[in-house]
Amino acid sequence: MGLKGFILRKVVAACLTIVAIVCVNFVIFRMAPGDPVRMMFRDPRVSAENLQEMRQTFGLDKPLSGQFVAYVKGLAHGNLGLSFSHRRPVLEVIAQKIPATLILVVTALMIAIFLGVALGALSGWKSGTKLDTFVLTASLTMYSIPTFALGIILLLVFAYHIAIFPLGGMATPASLLEGPELIWDVLWHMFLPALSIVIWYVGEYVLLTRSSMIDVMGQEYITTAYSKGLKKFRILKNHALRNALLPVVTITGVNLGFAVAGVIEAETVFSWPGVGRLVYDAVSHRDYPLLQGVFLLFAFSVVLANLVIDLIYGYIDPRIKVST
Repeated sequence: MGLKGFILRKVVAACLTIVAIVCVNFVIFRMAPGDPVRMMFRDPRVSAENLQEMRQTFGLDKPLSGQFVAYVKGLAHGNLGLSFSHRRPVLEVIAQKIPATLILVVTALMIAIFLGVALGALSGWKSGTKLDTFVLTASLTMYSIPTFALGIILLLVFAYHIAIFPLGGMATPASLLEGPELIWDVLWHMFLPALSIVIWYVGEYVLLTRSSMIDVMGQEYITTAYSKGLKKFRILKNHALRNALLPVVTITGVNLGFAVAGVIEAETVFSWPGVGRLVYDAVSHRDYPLLQGVFLLFAFSVVLANLVIDLIYGYIDPRIKVST
C-alpha cells in the first residue's frame, strides 16, 4: 500500500470513529437519571407549565430521534447547542475555559516528559543497580496513585496544614494584579494541580523510557559502538537514547489527547477553572448539550492525536505502510 492509500485509510478510520462517538455521545448522557429542567429550577413552586415551556425551549419535548436529528444538524453547522445551566452557546462556554486547561496541561506534560525521560534513561542505563531499583520503585508508586487522591494529599499537607499554597482557584480573587505579578500569582496557584499531574505522568514516562532503553542496550549497534571505543555518554546520547525515544513519541501524542480528559480530576480537586471543572459542574446540573460538547472535544483530541502519530510513523517507517 502506498503512502497516499495509507493516509486515506487512516483518515477514513478516524472519521468513522468520530461518527460513532457522536452517536454514543448523544445516547449515553440521556441514560443518566434526573430531569435537567428540574435541575435548573430547584424551587418546588415552579409550575408545570413553566417547566414544559423550558423543555420546549431546549427541545427536550421532542422524542429522542427528533433530538438526535436536531443535534446532528447543529453539529453540521458548527452549533453544539445551548447550555442548560449557562444559558449560552456551548461552544462559547467551552472556548472560555480552554486556555486555563491548556496552560495547566501543557506545563505539566512538558515537565513530566523532561523528568521522566531523563530518569528513565538513567535507570535503563544503570539497569540492575541500586539506583535503578530506587527509581523503578518510586515510579511504580507514583504511577499507581490516582490523580484525585494525590491532589487531596497535596491540599491537606501544603495548602491546609503548612498553608504554603492556596486551596484552589487560578488567581487571587479581587486582587487586580497585572503584568509579572499576575503571572506569578497564576503560577503560585498552578503549582499544586500541576504537581499532581506531573507526578503521575513522570511515573509513566520513567517506566516506558526505562523499558525501551533496556531493549535498545541489547542491540548489536550498541555493542559495535562500544567496540569502537566510544565514550559511554556519547553512546547514551547519540545511539541509545535516540532510538529509545520512539515509543515515548507515541505515548506523548496519545497523552496530549488523554491529558485534556484526565485533567478533570485535578481541576475538580483544586477548583481550577478549566474544562475539567466545567465537566464536573455540567454533570451536577445534567447539562446534556455542555457534556456532549466537552466530551466531543475530548474524543476529537484523542482521535486526532492518534491520527497524527499514525501518519508520522507511516512516513518514517515504511514497514508500517506495508503491514497495514
